[in-house]
Amino acid sequence: MTATHGTEEWRRLSTRMLVIHPIQELLRAWPVLIGLVFAGTAGGHGSWWSLAGAAFVVGAGMLRWFTTTYRVTPEQVQVRKGFVRRQVLTVPRDRIRTVDVTANALHRSLGLAKIEVGTGRTDRKDDGVKLDALHAVEAAGLRDELLHRPAAGPPQAAEVSAPPRQTLLARVPTGWVRYGPFTLTGLVTVGVIAGVAGRAANEAHLDPGRLGPLSTLLDRWERAPVTAEIAMLVAALVVAVAVASTIGYVLAFYRFRLSRNSAGTLHITRGLITTRAITIEERRLRGVELSEPLLLRAVRGARCIAITTGLRVGRGAERGGSLLLPPGPRKEAQRVAAEVLGDAAPLTCPLSPHGPRATWRRFSRAVGVAALIVAASLALWALGVLPPWAWQLSLALPPAAALLAFDRAYALGHAVRGATLVSRRGSLVRRRSALSCDGIIGWNLRRSFFQRRAGLATLVATTAAGRQRVEVQDVELGEALRTAEAALPGLLTPFLQR
Repeated sequence: MTATHGTEEWRRLSTRMLVIHPIQELLRAWPVLIGLVFAGTAGGHGSWWSLAGAAFVVGAGMLRWFTTTYRVTPEQVQVRKGFVRRQVLTVPRDRIRTVDVTANALHRSLGLAKIEVGTGRTDRKDDGVKLDALHAVEAAGLRDELLHRPAAGPPQAAEVSAPPRQTLLARVPTGWVRYGPFTLTGLVTVGVIAGVAGRAANEAHLDPGRLGPLSTLLDRWERAPVTAEIAMLVAALVVAVAVASTIGYVLAFYRFRLSRNSAGTLHITRGLITTRAITIEERRLRGVELSEPLLLRAVRGARCIAITTGLRVGRGAERGGSLLLPPGPRKEAQRVAAEVLGDAAPLTCPLSPHGPRATWRRFSRAVGVAALIVAASLALWALGVLPPWAWQLSLALPPAAALLAFDRAYALGHAVRGATLVSRRGSLVRRRSALSCDGIIGWNLRRSFFQRRAGLATLVATTAAGRQRVEVQDVELGEALRTAEAALPGLLTPFLQR
């Protein structure tokens, strides 16, 4: 493809979007259209109302093509859009951090793609500009042009830019689907499906308990003991979540590939029905994080996440594009993190423990809360509010809380390895963050009332990347100051008293 984006002429999106946008608007507006049908039924013109509403929605979707233009200059990316409210969105090219190219099934059937240009301001939902939709080849060329900028200087007439080389860092084999059930991502899916199905049955005045097979199953379930009912319910939920999580894993990470470009970028492609291509400039990378949820850790699995500017991790690591490796073997996640970071030491080096006082804080809080719940359950049973099995079941909470506290205390650790701050914390989701000291823009020392009594503090490294913070939790105050001084010498010195 010839590089014509650098011209300053205003360009339109692909004409094929005249098919995409009306369908998208109809899918968004279907509750309103159904409401128009019921509203018009009273007057005998329900079909006409729905047709008029559909025509308006389709017209609004087609209007976006006529009112949206864009251009790419050597300094900026500009987008003009809107009919009633006219907007001009401008992004300086030197502020571009990521370029995200996605294509769902409808886009792919028409050879289109949607491109999102991010500037790294992760606190804003409408960050950057979006172009929906461009030809797939044009979107790929625009992505390369925006991220692979030539170095500043006079152009060399005899120099011909060679295509950048791709080095494959990781790919997801088919066997990794076995890690899908341990991600629990299907829990949300099952909840949404159950909510939608329940609402649909309620609107249709349908009682699922009157259906033949389901009615028989419910009768047997109601005659079973309480413990058997709970066991059956938990087993059904586990099976449903495992199946949904596995399906979600395949849809999200099918043909996952992570590669490094010789132009200084990381390129990620993945997806089955909706494909996604994320490109990250390595000069914006500030570190990596190994994430090990509890169930995934039980099967020696982990995820690798990038700590970089320009990715909306607040929406979720997988949806925000910061995922460098999906749930898979822990050793492979460590290898990929070391490849991206350029050093394996921060991921394997021993960490300094936080001492007995930090351990006591975790036990006192976890077991103390569990004991209060047991006492409250026993009091409510004595008042006749709860059945006997409720407080008996609550007796399992203190041992479970003690195990959780032990695991949380065991996870605590930190180190400064070379020019990298390493912090590990968490139990339900254990995270080991390796943050480059160059990416730290400030320190925050937090001390609650109970931390002050225990002589502890939480050291927070503030950064513009990732979640915008890396915490060293419940460390002794002197050790927190020594860690901050080792990572960034002299930064805290003006604020200390002898």
